[in-house]
Amino acid sequence: MGAFLSSESSESSGQMKPRSRRFRGSRRRFLQTSSFALMGLAFSGCVRMRGGFQRPPAPTLNNSNRLYIYTWAGYVDEELTRRFTEDTGLEVMVDIYDSNETMLAKLQAGGGDNYSIIYPSDYMVRKMIQLDLLLPLEHDRLERLDELFPKYQNPAYDPGNRYTLPISWGTTGLIYHKRFIPSPPTDWPDLWSNPKALPRRITMLNDVRETLGAILKGLGYSYNTEDPKAIAEAYEVLLKLKPAIATFTTDAWRDQLIAGDLWISMAYSVDAGTAIEESKDLAYVVPKSGSSLWTDVLAIPKRAPNVDAAYAWMNFMADPEVAAPLMQRLFFATPSRAAYDRLPADFRNDSTLFPPTDILEKCESIVPLELPIAQLYDRYWTQLTSS
Repeated sequence: MGAFLSSESSESSGQMKPRSRRFRGSRRRFLQTSSFALMGLAFSGCVRMRGGFQRPPAPTLNNSNRLYIYTWAGYVDEELTRRFTEDTGLEVMVDIYDSNETMLAKLQAGGGDNYSIIYPSDYMVRKMIQLDLLLPLEHDRLERLDELFPKYQNPAYDPGNRYTLPISWGTTGLIYHKRFIPSPPTDWPDLWSNPKALPRRITMLNDVRETLGAILKGLGYSYNTEDPKAIAEAYEVLLKLKPAIATFTTDAWRDQLIAGDLWISMAYSVDAGTAIEESKDLAYVVPKSGSSLWTDVLAIPKRAPNVDAAYAWMNFMADPEVAAPLMQRLFFATPSRAAYDRLPADFRNDSTLFPPTDILEKCESIVPLELPIAQLYDRYWTQLTSS
């Protein structure tokens, strides 16, 4: 494994140290247990039935005592919804999606009539604004915008937070098994410098922009490059790397990596953190050339059934006395300065959540691409994954 031999310190390479966490969820994973339906998971803040959570009734415009949320798995738990219901009297109903594209498709098919709160990611926000799917926010109804870190008070994906309230952020990187990779990978090119040393031991994200973007970053380009030659070069690198790739997956790597059947997986930081909690043999690194920096937000669909409930949820989630313990339970990095200040020192110092500044400065957010270039990405991706 000479490709991974390095004398760099864990701080300079972005290596993340494990810490104690209570939640074992996933930012990008369905909850796959017998107590939940795999598709369309739903639960209520105060209504349960034996063997699992009750499916919510179909929402109507007159459901003034209910809040319908469409979100990622692991972003809302029973403790959160119970407290919200106690504080407001509003019953919470939650449906789960596994990708921004799934969420967008449902809203375009009329789902915007069903939900008052959604949790899109930064790059999807831009697209949804262009498609006129989001309700502009009334800032006088939001109580804690000034408590956000400065960069989140005027984010590039939504200048001035006209449509969204940021709720969490994180990075994309590599989680690896220390027993099989004793010297940690430090950058993306470590993956393809000697692919024969990693026969079918790698997984990459099942996401064209993330996976091609990581290769582009390792080659010295932007995640968001529109240069066809650079995109073609990244595709050729992925072809070289493909014999080492077991599969392209967002979430199915966890058990195999813990067992040692896989050695390295491309993963979101929050998913890596929960896996590290399960196994001391795992560690996470943000490649030194940089990676993607994602932000998930709260937004109100333009045809939301209960806008008042949506603002109540936004203000509730922005309350640092709610947000700080939620971050500790669900393992997210918070964009709220006030919530961050309330975190215990070991949590604030956990570089899985809050990587060093020199690493973050090299990361970039994924942005939507114009159609011809987006189609080029998709064409290479189809060739790669179908061959």
